[in-house]
Amino acid sequence: MQIRYLDYHTCGEPVRIVTGGYPLLRGATILEKRRDARENHDHLRRAVMLEPRGHGGMYGVIPVAAAHPEAAFGVLFTHHEGYSTMCGHATIALGRYAIEHELVPAVEPVTRFSIEAPCGLLRLACTVRDGRVESVVFESVPAFVFARDLVVTLPGYGEVVTDIAYGGAFYGILPASRFGLDLFETPVATLTDAAAALTDHLRASLPVTHPTEPDLGFLYGTIITDDRSPTGSGVTARMALDHAKGFVETGVTRRFRSVTGGTFTGRVVGPVAGFADGAVTVAVGGTSNFAGEGTFAIEADDPLGHGFALPVRFAEIARG
Repeated sequence: MQIRYLDYHTCGEPVRIVTGGYPLLRGATILEKRRDARENHDHLRRAVMLEPRGHGGMYGVIPVAAAHPEAAFGVLFTHHEGYSTMCGHATIALGRYAIEHELVPAVEPVTRFSIEAPCGLLRLACTVRDGRVESVVFESVPAFVFARDLVVTLPGYGEVVTDIAYGGAFYGILPASRFGLDLFETPVATLTDAAAALTDHLRASLPVTHPTEPDLGFLYGTIITDDRSPTGSGVTARMALDHAKGFVETGVTRRFRSVTGGTFTGRVVGPVAGFADGAVTVAVGGTSNFAGEGTFAIEADDPLGHGFALPVRFAEIARG
């Protein structure tokens, strides 16, 4: 079996777009297609996302037919652990991919079109010059704050105060100092462990709910206000949170700079009526670069053909 792909990166965050070899997914809606991918074809996600072809930081896109009449096409977002409802940095890469590979016609200076994601309809505005996409801005689905100043007792860290906000996916959001850590001096692995510990604790102790779609009601992860990429859906959630706390006004653009030096912009467009309290639409902008393309082969007799992930502790292998 062979799977074709294109690789991009958005401010250092990798995006692998499947362009051929993936089976046609069943389902009338994009969430049904996502369910089919997860239940019947997950070995292919593993093959593309995990080692030896991918790695723990890999993200992916599976283009699918859209159900929404305004969408040019639909997408499923994948990563090394499973499937995401939203991926902002992948959406920015998709803006470039769709125009430069003629999924939508290029219109200069700005090409506008929509993509259907599991979280809903994403509206893109792509700046185009001489046929090349220079930057992409997308308008989010309704973003909102789910919990503010939530106090949790986290083993090893004591009482930790966090917020939870939704920007296409639910995130815990807090500075490193609330773990008793320093963003710049603490080893990255220690920061990652702290974020993972909070994510696991919140998933186990606090059910999150989406106002309209039960399938979207889960905590995706924790943001310690910095990353290799500023992250598009993370920027959306952070803008909704900062707007709710009065730190940023509607129409004001903020810049989010990552440790790699890449920059995303965020701007609250306005309120969303008839949704969660305080819900807003956020415009997120950034740039993506093409990194390569290729074809993966999956041999029938390859015991690792569908990918592998090393455990945190090798004892987990012995336990089966």
